[in-house]
Amino acid sequence: MSKLETITIDTPSGSNTMQIGSTNTATINLGVSGDTINVPAGVTIANAGTATGFGEANTPYFDVKTSGDQTLNHNTVTKISFNTELQDSANAFDSSTNYRFTPQTAGRYLIYASLSYYNSGTILSDARTYIYKNGSAYRQSSGAIYTGQFSYWNFATSSIIEFNGSSDYVEVYGQVLTSTGGTTSVSEGRVTYFGGFRIAT
Repeated sequence: MSKLETITIDTPSGSNTMQIGSTNTATINLGVSGDTINVPAGVTIANAGTATGFGEANTPYFDVKTSGDQTLNHNTVTKISFNTELQDSANAFDSSTNYRFTPQTAGRYLIYASLSYYNSGTILSDARTYIYKNGSAYRQSSGAIYTGQFSYWNFATSSIIEFNGSSDYVEVYGQVLTSTGGTTSVSEGRVTYFGGFRIAT
């Protein structure tokens, strides 16, 4: 093994292609730990192979849902019990006690939630879906509905939220105001969900 020390490697006059490595090469290393490899403005990197370790990983991420219907009392902000995990890359979602996501990595996250409300009576209803950060409402969607038959109403909301990665957390709450003061349910399954992922920067 030998070491070549030089300042510039260039192609000979008349050639515009440089090949590093040939038939005996398995791995080409550029620099060592602590080095910086600069790609100047105007340079194009063309990849026809497999690139690993580049781009956004978008982790951690989670996606959860409810396993059954949940009843909401009139004009009562109620935490939704998302007790079924579909995805939880960092084991950061509590699906048994607090029903909250506590990121293990600081950064900005895209958080989304959707609640599907239903009732079988003639009810004037103001339904609201909240994303809560650290115990306070951060983002919401809402709407007023009047129905005389069994109906479903879906309200979804989303936001980009910054977390410190240690103590910040996010939850979802629902609220319904009815003309009769009765109850409304949040439907389980594919129409009621909560999730998010880190936006790598």
